[in-house]
Amino acid sequence: MNLVFLTQYQGKIVGPVAWILGHIMNWIFIFLQKIGIPSTGLSIILFTIIINLLLLPLTYKQQKFSKLQAKMNPELQAIQAKYKGKKDNDSMLAQQEEIKALYAKYGVSQAGSCVQLLIQFPIMIALYRVIYSMPAYVTAVKDAFYPLVSQLRETAGASDFLQTLSSAAQYAKQFSNDAFTSGDVTYIENTFVDVLNKASTADWNLLSEKFTSLSDSIQSTHSIISSYNSFLGLNIGDSPSYMLHTAISSKSFGLFIGALAIPVLSALTQWISLKLMPQAATTSNDPNDQAAQMANSMKTMNMMMPIMSIVFTYGLPAGLGLYWIAGAVVRTVLQIIINKRIDKMDIDAQIIKNTEKYKKKLEAQKSTPSMEMYAKLNTRNNSSVSKLTQAEKDAGINNARQIYESGRAKKTSLLARANMVKEFDEKNNKQGES
Repeated sequence: MNLVFLTQYQGKIVGPVAWILGHIMNWIFIFLQKIGIPSTGLSIILFTIIINLLLLPLTYKQQKFSKLQAKMNPELQAIQAKYKGKKDNDSMLAQQEEIKALYAKYGVSQAGSCVQLLIQFPIMIALYRVIYSMPAYVTAVKDAFYPLVSQLRETAGASDFLQTLSSAAQYAKQFSNDAFTSGDVTYIENTFVDVLNKASTADWNLLSEKFTSLSDSIQSTHSIISSYNSFLGLNIGDSPSYMLHTAISSKSFGLFIGALAIPVLSALTQWISLKLMPQAATTSNDPNDQAAQMANSMKTMNMMMPIMSIVFTYGLPAGLGLYWIAGAVVRTVLQIIINKRIDKMDIDAQIIKNTEKYKKKLEAQKSTPSMEMYAKLNTRNNSSVSKLTQAEKDAGINNARQIYESGRAKKTSLLARANMVKEFDEKNNKQGES
């Protein structure tokens, strides 16, 4: 598949995720192209729906945790109040054990929704990267810039002029890169694609005026890209700020409304989506409580997100604003479905089920010879060891050895290491006797 690798995001974590999502975006665009509606805007909407559906199991698990945490919170606060001010080791260990049992009772991890967020975070960043650099992942969009970028590469002064465009500032490092200055054809053309992909209509007009010999090719390329970016009468390659400026100068009321609609709808849909999400309960007012810190941070982020969306979507290409709006709408619909399902969940029955599961786990642990029991066989341990008969000690040692030899003990476990030491001592004793 002819993808532009140099313009793809190369991060070690997000990069591979973006590569996978890029393939999905490419397949969507190819499908739309085959049915005669190649549209970047429609691709973004379908892409957003598919990704959110794929993330649905994680989203549901996160919301379920929030619901159980809200139910569990009074008991958690009671435990924290019970041990408030007690900093001795025994009290801290006892508190941790009670909290651990409480989380097990409700069937949730102490890491909670943080794990789900950590999994989703690189996916969200990768989504942004794919949409922001469409030519890097969507073959048809990249091909639309040819043969223009090849012609510009061979035209004197084209490289210097492209650097003066408003869209070139973010790619300044690429123009000074060794691969660019040494004349790497692929790298140079990829850089031109990056700049032209973010170019506004005004930038395209300036380019056509500067290089009149290439005006036909420039207009043809711009026409194809504009047709891809056309969505509900708006060019989503332009930013709402540019649209607003153009609407005022041309006295276009429709463009004026469209320019304002993107940031306003983005903020509104973000706010609705966040309001429907169950908020993490604050477990305490203790400044050292990490769970409370996380909950407070999430509340702050929820208040800031709508405001941030207005700022970002106003100055960036409208395609990103469309992605934010589509994502918020999809999440809102899914959230309503999730909330209805969670509201029907029998919390008490779930607690009983989790409690039984935890009891079985404890019984299984008790039935398995623990390392602590074998540690007591060490003569350097407490005085209770001396009360064991030699037969009991021998039976314990034989039992431990059988577990070790059967392979049930992990190689990294204390039991395995203890047997390794014992085998080493026996080997040395035999060598000493010989």
